[in-house]
Amino acid sequence: MQRVPYNVLMTIRSIAAIVAITGGFLCLTAQPAAAQNSSQNDALRVLVSNGMKGTMEELRPQCEKAVGRSLAIQFGSTASLKKRIEMGEAFDVTIITTEAIDDLIKQGKVTAASRMGLGRSELGIGIRAGAPRPDIRTPEALKKVLQEAKSITYPQDGASRGSIEKMFERMGIAADVKPKITLAPGSGAATESVAAGQAAMVITLFSEIVPTHGVEILGPLPGEYHSDIRFGAATSATSKNADAAKALIAFLSGPTAAPVLKAKGIERH
Repeated sequence: MQRVPYNVLMTIRSIAAIVAITGGFLCLTAQPAAAQNSSQNDALRVLVSNGMKGTMEELRPQCEKAVGRSLAIQFGSTASLKKRIEMGEAFDVTIITTEAIDDLIKQGKVTAASRMGLGRSELGIGIRAGAPRPDIRTPEALKKVLQEAKSITYPQDGASRGSIEKMFERMGIAADVKPKITLAPGSGAATESVAAGQAAMVITLFSEIVPTHGVEILGPLPGEYHSDIRFGAATSATSKNADAAKALIAFLSGPTAAPVLKAKGIERH
């Protein structure tokens, strides 16, 4: 048998070593990508009302730890999310108003057994931080403040819009305040316009005022105009991640989440 020259043998061994190292490196680099894709595929899809946005953003890391997977969260008004669910959009958990959840239960879109109340948020007035703080502790005082306000904003598709406009009508000032009103495309836009000085006050939920830097709560709507919105959670009737979905709801309704809910303007029922 012909003897292989030493230098040729060493070259072959070097090439083999390089191939082995490169192959190992490729395996190592491929593993995180595969894990990432797996994580994305396993993510729990959650549709959340804007009224719960501040809370969910704060609690997200703890939620993901509790359920053992990442959360793919989309925020929107309850009305818009409910419509998407009714049209058949896939999701695992929805966190919206309890009224909307009850309607979706009747339609068979979410499971009644999974329904859980999470808390309520009062409807109130938000003003720019540091601005003068007029008295709104009585219906008469609030009426005067609304009449004298230079500009007013609130979300055009918010769950509280109906209550706000009924209040104007009951006060007899609907025609007076109409020219001052700017309907905002969402609670975030409404509160941010006050922070920027574009509107004098916002009428929306405490939970939508608290997370916005530069805006502070003036107070709740007083007396007969006092109102709140109640939020709950439920799992999709067609979710393929039912156990993780239930774990998320259990965490949000448990004692660990309670302090964060309160800090973000939401009180337990």
